[in-house]
Order: sequence, then structure tokens, then C-alpha cells
Amino acid sequence: MDGLPHLAMLHLDRPHYAAQAQRTLKAAIDCVGVGLHGGRRVHLALRPAGIDTGIVFRRTDLCIDIPARFDLVVDTRLCTVLAAPGQPDVRVATVEHVLAALAGAGVSNAIVAVDGPEIPILDGSAQEFTFLIACAGVVDQAAAQLEIAVLRPVRVELGEAFVELHPSSHGLELAVSIDFDAAAIGTQALDLLLTPDTFRDELASARTFAMADEIEALQQAGLAQGGSLDNAVVVDGAVVLNPGGLRCPDEFVRHKMLDVVGDLALAGTRLRARMIGHRCGHALNNQLLRALFADHANWRLVSGAGWPIAANPAMGSAGGLAGLRDHRRALAASPS
Repeated sequence: MDGLPHLAMLHLDRPHYAAQAQRTLKAAIDCVGVGLHGGRRVHLALRPAGIDTGIVFRRTDLCIDIPARFDLVVDTRLCTVLAAPGQPDVRVATVEHVLAALAGAGVSNAIVAVDGPEIPILDGSAQEFTFLIACAGVVDQAAAQLEIAVLRPVRVELGEAFVELHPSSHGLELAVSIDFDAAAIGTQALDLLLTPDTFRDELASARTFAMADEIEALQQAGLAQGGSLDNAVVVDGAVVLNPGGLRCPDEFVRHKMLDVVGDLALAGTRLRARMIGHRCGHALNNQLLRALFADHANWRLVSGAGWPIAANPAMGSAGGLAGLRDHRRALAASPS
């Protein structure tokens, strides 16, 4: 498929994906960093949240909440940016790394409190967010984790780039490939079943990256003001400019997969699907979720044990999981 049959057809010998309870943090934990693009000092706190809350970004400087939902994405040019419902100027940017860390740890419900318009970049990966989550601890909650089971293939594409979702019984399987002109990157591919262990060990430490010849233009446009070799891999042709080099030879595709995990977390709950992507980025990742939820024949909300939630009713104009509590009530009321 598109020259990548090894990605499209690969099925490893994997155990059936186990059902889980919803999870939240045991305790609150915080950190301070700078925003990658704005360069401003930012205070961030990860806080526990109740059942069915989902992940919510809280602008503490404005006292406004922004749910982590795909239909609230308003910009994907250099990062994923969310806006508050009905308030497009109230935003939080660069949400993908902390979302990936929460999803990778299996956290269903949390408040991400931040005192500005951008999540701190920290070291450019999800490693420090994963460390914070581990320090805070994670606890099961007294409710089943609902999942979105993909029922048929969904695909979006732009030129040579594409991203797809296919049905799966193994949770979220990911197959991502990239192809860059820069010799230091070239062509890389990775296939992974997302679990807390594989996210921590295989994806969390992979840093964001940029081309040296693009940085000056970004900074002249008022972007990348907080960027440095301490929080991004910078590539100049065949050379990696960071004194310490790469954390692993295929760090670039691992970071792209990390971004996918964060962007797909905006579905509102865990996906049960195989995702295949080639040269994908934030824009295509978001378009994929919009395409998935545009047709109710594409998906079904299921309990953690895999049983469908009664019918697949409309979820309002957002097309996503704004009605998650209603679906949980429908599950509780349905016959066993």
C-alpha cells in the first residue's frame, strides 16, 4: 500500500488487549519551563480528575478550561493548538507531548493546568512529562475505560503523505514512516503496539527536531523563541548539530510516532485501531480524527471488555465524545 506493504500488513504475535479501568493521577505535580514558540516562562501542573472528565487544559491565568478534543484544534502548522469552545482567542499550544505522555501512561482523566498560552517544551520530548506522571503515580478509578473501536478503514492524504486507521483487536497499533531530504534523517520506519512500557521505553525520550535552514525564518516570524539545542534536535544536511548527538539512530521517526500518540489522544478516549502513517504531521493526524467521526459507520464506542455500547447515537455537532457520560449511563442500563 503506497509502497509500504510491510507496514500495512504487519501483524506481530501479540496477546489480546486487556480491558482496563479508567485511571487518574494519585497526586498533583508541577514543573516550570519555557514555551517553544513564545519563549515565555510557563508553570504547569498535572492534577487528578474525576471519572469521565477526560483530559482538560486549564488556563489558570484566565480561569478557562479547554477540553482535549480534536474538534477544538485551531492550528496545526508547527504544533497542535487548542481553543476554548466558543472562544477562539483563548488557546493552549504545543499540547501533543504532554497528551502523549498521559495517553502512554494510560491516564484517562487529568487536569493540565498552565498559566499561559503554551505548554512548556522541557527537553523537547515527552520524557520529563512521563517522569512527572511516574512521580505523581497513577491510580485506577471505579469505572471501565471506554474505547473507540474502528470498524472500517479510514484514510486521509495530502500528496505523498497519508494516514489511515484500520480495525484492530490489540488496542492501538502504530506503524509510522518518514522520508526527509536531509541525509541525517533519510527514510525511517517503526511499528509498535502502544502500552505504558513501550511508550516509556521506545517513544518518550525522542525529541522534536528542526532543519537548521528553517530556524532563522521561524524566529523572524516570532516563532521558536524558546528553541535551543537543549530542547530540539537541529539537523544541517548530514550533520546533527547537537553536541550530544542523537539519543537513538531512529530518534526522528520515534518522535513522529510520539506526536501521533498525542494527536490521536484528542479522540477523547482510547482508540482500538491500527494506525498507518507515512510522512504524517499534526494537520493530517487531526484530519484523520475528523474523518473518523464524520461517519458513525466508521466506529463504535465499546466497553473495556469489547462489548458495544447499545447503539451508536449521534454525539452532537462536535461529532466526538462530548456525550461520554451519557454513553456510560447507557452501558450501565443495558442488559448483560
